[in-house]
Amino acid sequence: MDAIVTAGGVPQPGDPLYAYSQGKSKALIDIAGKPMAQWVLDALTESSRVENIVLIGVDQGSGLTSPKIRAYLPGQGHMVNNILAGLNKLMEMNPGIGHALIVSSDIPAITAEMVDWVVDEAMRTNDDIYYNVIPRHVMEKRFPNSRRSYTHLKDVEVCGGDMNVARASLAQSDAEIWDKLIESRKNVFKQASLIGFDTLLLLLLRQITLDQAVKKVARKLKLTGRAIVCPYAEVGMDIDKPHQLEMMRADLARRQAELANATAAQ
Repeated sequence: MDAIVTAGGVPQPGDPLYAYSQGKSKALIDIAGKPMAQWVLDALTESSRVENIVLIGVDQGSGLTSPKIRAYLPGQGHMVNNILAGLNKLMEMNPGIGHALIVSSDIPAITAEMVDWVVDEAMRTNDDIYYNVIPRHVMEKRFPNSRRSYTHLKDVEVCGGDMNVARASLAQSDAEIWDKLIESRKNVFKQASLIGFDTLLLLLLRQITLDQAVKKVARKLKLTGRAIVCPYAEVGMDIDKPHQLEMMRADLARRQAELANATAAQ
Protein backbone atom coordinates (compact mmCIF):
# COMPACT_ATOMS: atom_id res chain seq x y z
CA MET A 1 0.00 0.00 0.00
CA ASP A 2 1.20 3.52 -0.74
CA ALA A 3 1.14 6.22 1.91
CA ILE A 4 0.90 9.96 2.24
CA VAL A 5 2.43 11.78 5.20
CA THR A 6 0.98 15.17 6.03
CA ALA A 7 3.80 17.34 7.40
CA GLY A 8 2.35 20.79 6.81
CA GLY A 9 1.56 23.23 9.54
CA VAL A 10 3.77 25.95 10.99
CA PRO A 11 2.90 26.98 14.57
CA GLN A 12 2.28 30.70 14.79
CA PRO A 13 2.92 33.03 17.76
CA GLY A 14 0.39 32.11 20.41
CA ASP A 15 0.37 28.45 19.42
CA PRO A 16 1.45 26.21 22.33
CA LEU A 17 4.25 24.72 20.22
CA TYR A 18 5.58 27.98 18.79
CA ALA A 19 8.37 28.18 21.37
CA TYR A 20 9.63 24.82 20.09
CA SER A 21 9.24 25.41 16.36
CA GLN A 22 10.34 29.06 16.15
CA GLY A 23 8.62 29.68 12.87
CA LYS A 24 9.55 26.36 11.28
CA SER A 25 7.33 23.40 10.46
CA LYS A 26 5.91 21.47 13.41
CA ALA A 27 7.10 18.30 11.64
CA LEU A 28 10.72 19.40 12.13
CA ILE A 29 10.60 19.84 15.91
CA ASP A 30 13.37 17.75 17.46
CA ILE A 31 12.43 14.64 19.39
CA ALA A 32 15.27 12.61 20.88
CA GLY A 33 17.69 13.72 18.20
CA LYS A 34 15.45 13.41 15.14
CA PRO A 35 12.77 15.61 13.57
CA MET A 36 9.30 14.55 14.65
CA ALA A 37 8.30 13.50 11.13
CA GLN A 38 11.46 11.43 10.66
CA TRP A 39 10.27 9.00 13.34
CA VAL A 40 7.09 8.52 11.31
CA LEU A 41 9.02 8.10 8.07
CA ASP A 42 11.31 5.55 9.71
CA ALA A 43 8.31 3.45 10.78
CA LEU A 44 6.88 3.55 7.25
CA THR A 45 10.29 2.75 5.77
CA GLU A 46 10.63 -0.34 7.97
CA SER A 47 7.04 -1.44 7.28
CA SER A 48 6.68 -4.46 5.03
CA ARG A 49 3.30 -3.18 3.81
CA VAL A 50 4.23 0.32 2.63
CA GLU A 51 5.74 0.66 -0.84
CA ASN A 52 5.79 4.36 -1.75
CA ILE A 53 5.46 7.57 0.23
CA VAL A 54 4.34 11.06 -0.79
CA LEU A 55 5.44 13.67 1.76
CA ILE A 56 3.37 16.83 1.92
CA GLY A 57 4.23 20.14 3.53
CA VAL A 58 8.03 20.18 3.40
CA ASP A 59 10.55 20.07 0.59
CA GLN A 60 13.60 17.94 -0.01
CA GLY A 61 15.77 20.52 1.72
CA SER A 62 14.02 19.80 5.02
CA GLY A 63 16.33 16.85 5.63
CA LEU A 64 13.43 14.42 6.01
CA THR A 65 14.35 11.28 4.13
CA SER A 66 13.27 7.76 3.26
CA PRO A 67 14.15 5.50 0.34
CA LYS A 68 10.41 5.10 -0.15
CA ILE A 69 9.68 8.79 -0.73
CA ARG A 70 8.63 9.27 -4.35
CA ALA A 71 7.50 12.90 -4.17
CA TYR A 72 7.72 15.98 -1.95
CA LEU A 73 4.69 18.25 -2.30
CA PRO A 74 4.34 21.78 -0.93
CA GLY A 75 1.77 22.41 1.75
CA GLN A 76 -1.65 23.25 0.39
CA GLY A 77 -2.72 25.51 3.27
CA HIS A 78 -5.26 23.15 4.83
CA MET A 79 -5.25 19.57 6.07
CA VAL A 80 -7.98 18.58 3.62
CA ASN A 81 -6.13 20.08 0.67
CA ASN A 82 -2.94 18.34 1.75
CA ILE A 83 -4.68 14.96 1.81
CA LEU A 84 -6.36 15.52 -1.54
CA ALA A 85 -3.07 16.62 -3.13
CA GLY A 86 -1.34 13.54 -1.77
CA LEU A 87 -4.02 11.14 -2.97
CA ASN A 88 -4.08 12.75 -6.40
CA LYS A 89 -0.30 12.40 -6.62
CA LEU A 90 -0.51 8.73 -5.75
CA MET A 91 -3.15 8.20 -8.44
CA GLU A 92 -0.96 10.05 -10.92
CA MET A 93 1.96 7.74 -10.10
CA ASN A 94 -0.22 4.62 -10.03
CA PRO A 95 -3.56 4.97 -11.85
CA GLY A 96 -4.60 1.54 -10.63
CA ILE A 97 -4.15 2.33 -6.95
CA GLY A 98 -6.83 1.10 -4.58
CA HIS A 99 -6.44 2.28 -1.00
CA ALA A 100 -3.85 4.56 0.56
CA LEU A 101 -2.53 5.03 4.06
CA ILE A 102 -2.94 8.56 5.44
CA VAL A 103 -0.50 9.33 8.24
CA SER A 104 0.02 12.49 10.26
CA SER A 105 3.62 13.51 10.91
CA ASP A 106 2.94 14.16 14.61
CA ILE A 107 2.62 10.57 15.84
CA PRO A 108 6.34 9.82 16.25
CA ALA A 109 5.91 6.81 18.54
CA ILE A 110 4.46 4.54 15.85
CA THR A 111 6.48 1.52 14.70
CA ALA A 112 6.58 -0.64 11.58
CA GLU A 113 4.64 -3.32 13.44
CA MET A 114 1.80 -0.89 14.09
CA VAL A 115 1.77 0.29 10.48
CA ASP A 116 1.56 -3.30 9.24
CA TRP A 117 -1.25 -4.08 11.68
CA VAL A 118 -3.33 -1.11 10.54
CA VAL A 119 -2.94 -1.99 6.85
CA ASP A 120 -3.71 -5.67 7.40
CA GLU A 121 -6.72 -4.95 9.59
CA ALA A 122 -8.17 -2.47 7.09
CA MET A 123 -7.74 -4.75 4.11
CA ARG A 124 -9.88 -7.48 5.63
CA THR A 125 -12.78 -5.68 3.94
CA ASN A 126 -13.24 -3.40 0.93
CA ASP A 127 -14.71 -0.23 2.39
CA ASP A 128 -14.12 3.37 1.35
CA ILE A 129 -12.73 4.67 4.62
CA TYR A 130 -11.20 3.07 7.70
CA TYR A 131 -10.84 5.18 10.82
CA ASN A 132 -8.73 4.14 13.78
CA VAL A 133 -10.05 4.73 17.28
CA ILE A 134 -8.19 3.99 20.48
CA PRO A 135 -10.13 2.93 23.58
CA ARG A 136 -9.60 5.13 26.60
CA HIS A 137 -8.18 2.33 28.75
CA VAL A 138 -5.58 1.56 26.06
CA MET A 139 -4.49 5.18 25.77
CA GLU A 140 -4.38 5.86 29.49
CA LYS A 141 -2.47 2.67 30.28
CA ARG A 142 0.25 3.57 27.76
CA PHE A 143 0.21 7.35 28.17
CA PRO A 144 -1.51 8.10 31.50
CA ASN A 145 -0.81 11.84 31.42
CA SER A 146 -1.61 12.52 27.76
CA ARG A 147 -4.89 14.36 28.52
CA ARG A 148 -6.62 13.21 25.37
CA SER A 149 -10.21 14.12 24.53
CA TYR A 150 -12.61 11.18 24.31
CA THR A 151 -15.94 10.51 22.67
CA HIS A 152 -18.27 8.71 25.06
CA LEU A 153 -20.35 6.05 23.35
CA LYS A 154 -22.65 3.41 24.75
CA ASP A 155 -20.13 0.60 24.46
CA VAL A 156 -16.76 2.36 24.59
CA GLU A 157 -14.88 5.63 25.16
CA VAL A 158 -12.48 6.39 22.33
CA CYS A 159 -10.15 8.99 20.89
CA GLY A 160 -9.27 9.28 17.23
CA GLY A 161 -6.17 7.90 15.58
CA ASP A 162 -3.92 9.68 13.11
CA MET A 163 -3.10 6.79 10.80
CA ASN A 164 -6.06 5.86 8.65
CA VAL A 165 -6.88 4.25 5.31
CA ALA A 166 -9.01 5.57 2.46
CA ARG A 167 -9.83 4.66 -1.10
CA ALA A 168 -7.59 6.93 -3.17
CA SER A 169 -10.31 7.72 -5.70
CA LEU A 170 -12.22 9.58 -2.97
CA ALA A 171 -9.88 12.47 -3.76
CA GLN A 172 -12.05 13.06 -6.81
CA SER A 173 -15.22 13.32 -4.74
CA ASP A 174 -16.62 16.37 -2.99
CA ALA A 175 -13.99 17.91 -0.71
CA GLU A 176 -16.79 18.62 1.78
CA ILE A 177 -16.61 14.96 2.79
CA TRP A 178 -13.02 15.39 3.91
CA ASP A 179 -13.81 18.65 5.68
CA LYS A 180 -16.54 16.98 7.70
CA LEU A 181 -14.45 13.95 8.59
CA ILE A 182 -11.37 15.90 9.66
CA GLU A 183 -13.07 18.78 11.45
CA SER A 184 -15.24 16.40 13.47
CA ARG A 185 -12.35 14.23 14.64
CA LYS A 186 -11.92 15.88 18.05
CA ASN A 187 -15.21 17.72 18.47
CA VAL A 188 -18.16 15.82 19.82
CA PHE A 189 -20.69 18.34 18.48
CA LYS A 190 -19.26 18.20 14.97
CA GLN A 191 -19.33 14.43 15.27
CA ALA A 192 -22.98 14.72 16.17
CA SER A 193 -23.65 16.88 13.11
CA LEU A 194 -22.29 14.07 10.95
CA ILE A 195 -24.69 11.53 12.38
CA GLY A 196 -27.56 14.02 12.60
CA PHE A 197 -28.56 16.33 15.40
CA ASP A 198 -31.51 14.05 16.08
CA THR A 199 -28.99 11.62 17.55
CA LEU A 200 -27.10 14.23 19.59
CA LEU A 201 -29.11 13.39 22.70
CA LEU A 202 -28.36 9.69 22.25
CA LEU A 203 -24.67 10.50 21.94
CA LEU A 204 -24.61 12.70 25.01
CA LEU A 205 -26.55 10.10 26.98
CA ARG A 206 -24.20 7.39 25.70
CA GLN A 207 -27.03 5.48 24.06
CA ILE A 208 -25.38 4.96 20.69
CA THR A 209 -22.68 2.37 20.03
CA LEU A 210 -19.52 2.79 17.99
CA ASP A 211 -20.89 0.57 15.24
CA GLN A 212 -24.16 2.51 15.09
CA ALA A 213 -22.30 5.82 14.92
CA VAL A 214 -20.09 4.61 12.06
CA LYS A 215 -23.08 3.35 10.09
CA LYS A 216 -24.86 6.69 10.49
CA VAL A 217 -21.81 8.66 9.37
CA ALA A 218 -21.25 6.39 6.36
CA ARG A 219 -24.89 6.62 5.34
CA LYS A 220 -24.89 10.41 5.58
CA LEU A 221 -21.69 10.71 3.52
CA LYS A 222 -22.84 8.03 1.07
CA LEU A 223 -19.73 5.98 1.72
CA THR A 224 -18.88 2.64 3.22
CA GLY A 225 -16.68 2.80 6.27
CA ARG A 226 -15.42 0.89 9.25
CA ALA A 227 -14.00 1.94 12.59
CA ILE A 228 -10.90 0.00 13.56
CA VAL A 229 -10.52 -0.40 17.30
CA CYS A 230 -6.76 -0.07 17.50
CA PRO A 231 -4.74 -1.72 20.29
CA TYR A 232 -1.85 0.71 19.82
CA ALA A 233 -2.10 3.96 21.77
CA GLU A 234 0.80 5.34 19.74
CA VAL A 235 -1.48 5.67 16.70
CA GLY A 236 -3.52 8.28 18.56
CA MET A 237 -0.69 9.95 20.47
CA ASP A 238 -0.40 13.07 18.36
CA ILE A 239 1.52 16.06 19.65
CA ASP A 240 -0.51 19.24 20.06
CA LYS A 241 0.71 20.57 23.39
CA PRO A 242 4.10 21.06 25.09
CA HIS A 243 3.44 18.40 27.74
CA GLN A 244 2.73 15.87 24.99
CA LEU A 245 5.94 16.84 23.21
CA GLU A 246 7.97 16.38 26.39
CA MET A 247 6.29 13.03 26.99
CA MET A 248 7.32 11.85 23.54
CA ARG A 249 10.84 13.15 23.95
CA ALA A 250 11.25 11.10 27.13
CA ASP A 251 9.48 8.07 25.68
CA LEU A 252 11.53 7.90 22.50
CA ALA A 253 14.78 8.63 24.33
CA ARG A 254 14.02 5.56 26.44
CA ARG A 255 13.34 3.55 23.31
CA GLN A 256 16.68 4.56 21.84
CA ALA A 257 18.49 3.68 25.07
CA GLU A 258 16.84 0.26 25.24
CA LEU A 259 17.73 -0.43 21.62
CA ALA A 260 21.34 0.61 22.22
CA ASN A 261 21.58 -1.60 25.30
CA ALA A 262 20.08 -4.56 23.45
CA THR A 263 22.52 -4.08 20.58
CA ALA A 264 25.48 -3.83 22.94
CA ALA A 265 24.42 -7.03 24.68
CA GLN A 266 24.46 -9.05 21.44
